[in-house]
Amino acid sequence: MTDHWHRPLRHIKGSDLSGDTTQTSGMRRFEAVSGKTVGSEKVWMGETHVGPATNSGDHHHGEAETAIYVKSGHPVFVFADGGGEEIRVETGPGDYIFVPPYVPHREENPGDEDAVVIIARSSQEGIVVNLPSLWAPVEKPGE
Repeated sequence: MTDHWHRPLRHIKGSDLSGDTTQTSGMRRFEAVSGKTVGSEKVWMGETHVGPATNSGDHHHGEAETAIYVKSGHPVFVFADGGGEEIRVETGPGDYIFVPPYVPHREENPGDEDAVVIIARSSQEGIVVNLPSLWAPVEKPGE
């Protein structure tokens, strides 16, 4: 029997990312680290591509906190404030975004090249709940 601190590291090559994950219109998600791919218990990590002049559909990531690193392009992250207005956060390479649990949002790419972001979530699965709008009611478990 192997001690828990002697388990092997797992190497996931960029060319081996899986597109077998929940998708949202206008973007392509690729899974690298997850419960499914490496047996992780507390983290999901992968990347998302949004094509030029494209918007993703509105969505949220359930109970998972989401950290986003902008690898390339200039994606815009859009969410709704409490007063019915859209808030737009314009980003560029090297920027980070934090998305709290259950917050409806979308990614937009006004540029002429793919926007690529690296995503880490506090879940072993890539939770994605697609929504009809940023103002759609979001039900949390237990409510």
